[in-house]
Amino acid sequence: MTTTRSKPRSGQALLVWGLLVVAANLRASITGVGPLLDRVQADLDLTPAAAGLVNTLPLLAFAALSPVVPRLSARWGPERLLGVALVVLTLGIATRWIPAAPALFAGTVLVGAGIAIGNVVLPILVKRDFPTRVGLLTSAYATVMGGVAAVASGVAVPISELAPGGWHTALGGWILLALVAIVLWLPQLRTAPPPASSGNGHRLPWGSPLAWAVTAFMGLQSLGFYIVVTWLPQVFQDNGVTAATAGWLLFLLQAVAVLTSLATPAALRWARDQRAPAAVSSALLLAGYLVLLLAPDQAVLCSILLGLGGGASLVLALAFFSLRAQDAATAGGLSAMAQSIGYLLAAAGPAVFGLLHTATAGWQAPVLLLCLAATGQLIVSMAAGRGTVRPAGNACGTGDEQR
Repeated sequence: MTTTRSKPRSGQALLVWGLLVVAANLRASITGVGPLLDRVQADLDLTPAAAGLVNTLPLLAFAALSPVVPRLSARWGPERLLGVALVVLTLGIATRWIPAAPALFAGTVLVGAGIAIGNVVLPILVKRDFPTRVGLLTSAYATVMGGVAAVASGVAVPISELAPGGWHTALGGWILLALVAIVLWLPQLRTAPPPASSGNGHRLPWGSPLAWAVTAFMGLQSLGFYIVVTWLPQVFQDNGVTAATAGWLLFLLQAVAVLTSLATPAALRWARDQRAPAAVSSALLLAGYLVLLLAPDQAVLCSILLGLGGGASLVLALAFFSLRAQDAATAGGLSAMAQSIGYLLAAAGPAVFGLLHTATAGWQAPVLLLCLAATGQLIVSMAAGRGTVRPAGNACGTGDEQR
């Protein structure tokens, strides 16, 4: 079992700053691609299917690599593994700066690999070093992650129009933030490697019903998020909104989500468990999708509701990895399981949404899919919001403790 490590106050402050800057790198290289995709496709002469891979490959990397991260973390230590992830991410961003289609795809795979490791390792470190402040720290890094992601999507086109190198610079410029993260993370690499263990604590909790509830919550909120950031502007445009206004509406959604992320820790402290906040956030998402289905002209209201529900849902999904875990090793296993299945579902979401639109020549059937996803998220929130996943491999490792 991984135990909590005591650090001096200055060391804890440096660790927090390092975690926040690492989190700032975990979405920007993905959300900055969407606004530039038409330019990338035209410049590199890509087919629509090939261009779509630029957004899908990172999610597939998340799904493929997440299950192995806990074991690598146990072998090398989470600090060293996260350092490797930052180097891989930096190499990926640099590779995407090369003006060629193979470099774009290779760099995107490296970017996805680096982010996949960071996604799983951050909850391990939060649970191990800040077990009494899981909600606050999770909200902080989720807010930073979401805020920088929103900025990345907003500045992508202006940078591509003003900077030398066009969209190559807009994508490659994020290497500066990755380098800053590496520098801030260097002091953490002096941490002693973890002691040898039997490895039981690093198994994924496949036999835990509670772990599956957390996985379903993570997957359904991720499905909705990646469909929304991919398709919502087009849905708005087909309902009479200009392209520029649709972009600002998506920015409004993300800005509201960031503010909601900041407010979520208060709800976590107030509530006895997380069932009520999880249910409310899921209901807000459902309300936003219903507005999109029944009153698509109310685009501002739809964006605000989706931002309120989406921001809280993301923080809760990330916090569940630590809050539902008995120790840091279990947090890593739960995080790996939930993100592996969750991002596999999210990778399929935009494609299925587009196929439904093509098959029905309208948006009602695809938006109904989002309503069903939000309803499912509301249902599983009742299970995911309380209890403890026991470490996999223990004699009672398949049971879940309710409290």
